[in-house]
Amino acid sequence: MSKCNIDNNIRKFRFNQGEMTQQELADKVGVTRQTIVAIENGKYSPTLELAFRISLVFNVPLNEVFSFKSEEK
Repeated sequence: MSKCNIDNNIRKFRFNQGEMTQQELADKVGVTRQTIVAIENGKYSPTLELAFRISLVFNVPLNEVFSFKSEEK
């Protein structure tokens, strides 16, 4: 069985955008701050639509914000 993970660089991009808060990002993409916290901490995988909205806020390609890795167990 394989374990799938989605890693992200949201925190890095928030700070590169003038130290954008989690709440500011949440407001821009239409979710709660708790959702952004969960995504940043790897406890929640965003929908594809939300992942695209987040990458658009930072004006970078999706694969610069999110990456997928599969670990064989």
